[in-house]
This record gives sequence, structure tokens and C-alpha cells, in this order.
Amino acid sequence: MKLLVVTNNPDRASFKQRIGIYLDMLRSGGIDCEVAKLPAGTLARLRLFKRATDFDGVFLHKKGLNPFDARWLGKYSRRVIYNFDDAVMYSDKNPGRRSRSHFVPFRRSVTLAHMVICGSSYLAEHAQPFNSNVKILPLGLKVSDYESERTARADGKVRLVWVGSKSTLEYLQEIKPAIDQVVSRFDNVVLRIICDDFPEFENVSVEKCSWSKETLGGDLASSNIGLAPLPDNPFTRGKCSFKVLEYSAAGLPVIASPVGTNADHVQDDITGFLAKSNDDWAARITQLIENPQLGVDMGKRGREFAGEFDVSRIGGRLAELITGCLRV
Repeated sequence: MKLLVVTNNPDRASFKQRIGIYLDMLRSGGIDCEVAKLPAGTLARLRLFKRATDFDGVFLHKKGLNPFDARWLGKYSRRVIYNFDDAVMYSDKNPGRRSRSHFVPFRRSVTLAHMVICGSSYLAEHAQPFNSNVKILPLGLKVSDYESERTARADGKVRLVWVGSKSTLEYLQEIKPAIDQVVSRFDNVVLRIICDDFPEFENVSVEKCSWSKETLGGDLASSNIGLAPLPDNPFTRGKCSFKVLEYSAAGLPVIASPVGTNADHVQDDITGFLAKSNDDWAARITQLIENPQLGVDMGKRGREFAGEFDVSRIGGRLAELITGCLRV
């Protein structure tokens, strides 16, 4: 069984987390995947789409199609699977209003597909009006990558940790008032940022950790509390909470905004807390600082929960969905 995987950028984290991590598993299971970067030129795209006749199907990652793409991909493909794990039908710059430039290509991709795979029920609700074969498959992660021994440093510091990309640092900025409240009360609190960019936070001690696959597990495990803030708007409701799973896999208690799949992945009062306002954030961080054993217990339960999203489980389900679609 041969599958052509088409993406705008195979080097982006969204592709690696959603597809790349499963490629070896799919290939060992009899699905021979070839990854192709969607070229910019019209003729180059046409040549790529014509190659689809050599495959049992095309797996299209996140791309909203223009009329040309849809026409020729539909003509040359035997089966099309459309996969997305972000609210691509909205603009992240103006999430409060429907963007025709985002919505129309999204609808075109969903309508063309023989099956749609999305990361949450919220995203599924946007696809279902245009396709009757919509499946929900959450993000998965390799839990063993995060199983470093919990080794808090012997310096007496409490490390709040946030991991993410430069483009989402603005979400962390939104809980700065809560962090300020906590820092004003506890002089041993440190904010650890694992990223590719490091803003300055006035009055807050910041530890800067460059993101690296090799060091991520240890950087998380030597922290104390995982932070996952999100504003609430139509775009962020499509977020699939990968960082929450990372924190839990590393054995950390998690505090998160009840937005997107955060509300599914954080079991309130069991693996962490859901916080709506800055006062909520400050209160929950304070609670975990004052009761470190509570955080340890939440982290243990979170690690067990994260195991349900291990790549071995999610990858197996993905292989079943792909095989079922291509064999029809």
C-alpha cells in the first residue's frame, strides 16, 4: 500500500508531531509513505499531483487548497485523506471574525477528501458540515522521551515551566500578572522558558533553555509546575494541547486555561488545575508551591494519563484509519 504525504513544510513541528513521528511505524505496518513538500509553482504542483496516480492515496496535511490544486489533486488521486490539528479555517491574527481566505480553502480541502482526520471534537464540528467521514485522532507523543527522573535542583527554587514556540509566547504574556503576584509572595520562584526566543519579564527571574529534543525531557523533569495558558477565541479553541501532554509525561502537575483540548487533557484537581482568570492562576500556583506533595501526586497521575496518548496507541489507530480508507 503506497501513500503520498503532501505538506507545505515537513520540517515544521506541526508536521513532525502529527505525521512525522508515525512514518516509521506506518512503513513497518505495510503503508509505504513518501513525503513530498508542496512546491510553489503551478507547473511543479501539477507534476506532483500527476504522480498521485502511482499511489493508493494522498495524505494532505493541513493545506487549504486553491481551485487549481483541488481540481488536479481530485483528478489524479484515487483517495484523499485530509488531516489537520489547528483551526486553519480562522486567521490567528483576527480570530474573532470569519476569514474567507482561510475558510474557503479549508472547506474545499474537506469537501474533496474521502476521509478527514482532525485533532479534536471542536475541529470535527467545523469539518462535518462538508464531509460525512470525519474521524477524531488526538496528538500523540513518545512518552519514553519524557521519562527522566524527577530531579528538582537542590537550590530551593520552584521552577514554573513553559515550553513553546516564539509565535505563542504572547499566550504566556497573558498570565504575567498572575506570575507577578506569585513572585511578590515567594522569592524562590523562577520562570523557565523552553523556546527559540526569550522575552524579558520585568521583576521575574527567567531561566532560558533553548529547545532541543535531547535536553527537553530533562529540562521538564527538573521543573516543578507546567504552565499552559491560552486565550479563548475561535482560533485557540482548535489548539490540541501538545504541551499539556508533554508536562504530564514528564511527571509535572499542570495548570492550564480551559480552552481547546486543555480541558480534556487536564483532569481538574487530579492531574492539575484549570484556571480562567489571573487570580485563578495565582491561587493555583500558590497552592502547588505551598503543598509540593500535591504536585508530586498530580504528576504521577498525569504520567499515567499521558500513557494513553503514546505513539504506539495513536499510531496504531492512524494506521487503521489510513488502511480502512485506502482499501475501500
